[in-house]
Amino acid sequence: MRAFTNRTTRKIALAAALAGAGLLLTACGTDGGMSGMDHGGMSASSSATASAPAATGAGSGSGSGSASGAFNDADVMFAQMMIPHHQQALEMAKLADGRAEDPEVKKLVAAIEQAQDPEIRKMKAWLKGWGKPESAGHSMGGMMSDQDMKDLAAAKGKAFDRKFAELMIAHHDGAVAMAKDEQKSGGDATAKKLADDVVRTQSAEIARLKKILDRL
Repeated sequence: MRAFTNRTTRKIALAAALAGAGLLLTACGTDGGMSGMDHGGMSASSSATASAPAATGAGSGSGSGSASGAFNDADVMFAQMMIPHHQQALEMAKLADGRAEDPEVKKLVAAIEQAQDPEIRKMKAWLKGWGKPESAGHSMGGMMSDQDMKDLAAAKGKAFDRKFAELMIAHHDGAVAMAKDEQKSGGDATAKKLADDVVRTQSAEIARLKKILDRL
């Protein structure tokens, strides 16, 4: 009887030990599995972060220099030609200081300086944004010769007013012709808008200059 009791006691103890060991293994296995999942998740996140490309802002500043985006050779030529053309008009306008006499001529000089200097800066910015040089040696209509500029500088009073009006009409005619080419062939919307402004304002100034000549 005592032997049976001892055997039974040993079986119960063994079963309890095995059950306890099973629970311990299950707990360890579960903890190990979750631990692996945690590390795996962190590694995947870290890897994704490391491999993700940094934002470069490639789209920002894409309009810098360029007026509205697409441009073509006609836009480039328009800017390259109009910059020196405007610059010469400003040189002619500067000569009016101390030489011009007619009030209407003086008003036109002020209008030319106010309009064309900002336009030069715009066109230079476009060319820079387009990756094109400012000068390309184009032939331009209406440009004054060195002798024309010397003759204008030598005149004073009414003689200056008359000479200035004659030369500026020819100069504006050349600018209007270039602007009309841009209107027809240009691709950039803002460059074409500037061409519209040149045609409108300088055509009006040509009409005013002709009236000045008629009364001088």
